[in-house]
Amino acid sequence: MNICVFCGSSLGHSPIYEAAAKELGALMAAQGHTLVYGGGNVGLMGVIADSVLQNGGEVIGVIPDFLLQREVGHRGVSKLEVVGSMHERKKRMADLSDAFIAMPGGWGTLDELAEILTWRQLDLITQPIALLNTADFFKTLVDQMHKMVDAGFLRASNLDFLLIEHSPEKLLSSIQRENQ
Repeated sequence: MNICVFCGSSLGHSPIYEAAAKELGALMAAQGHTLVYGGGNVGLMGVIADSVLQNGGEVIGVIPDFLLQREVGHRGVSKLEVVGSMHERKKRMADLSDAFIAMPGGWGTLDELAEILTWRQLDLITQPIALLNTADFFKTLVDQMHKMVDAGFLRASNLDFLLIEHSPEKLLSSIQRENQ
């Protein structure tokens, strides 16, 4: 299975985020999954890519040319696709992926997660979407999503397809069950 992971281009302030990225990468490689991600060599992006590679897995990076020119592209991945824009990057990662995981990150991660959730809501995609809620990072976001349901701006059924787990192992198991 090709699994797209959205995550930070920073490590965050706690080592727990880096540890989760390493664990997820090792589990993906051990289970024969290919990582699809934004192609960076920095932050959690670089950590998960390196973890998959160090554990014998495959990694497909998709990066816009302007970011590659800033020397943040990971040159050691199995395949690095260079695209023209951030929009093309998101579309290409979606086209390559059988499932999506969001890990802790900033604006870019939030943007990618919101867009892929919207595509699922509109039935543009059918793949599983999951949050790796390391150290309750996404707690307030999930609370906001429930508020959106309560206020009538989001159908409960559209929130129900979002898988949320605290451990990489449980998350991958949930995705595999959903993908059957």
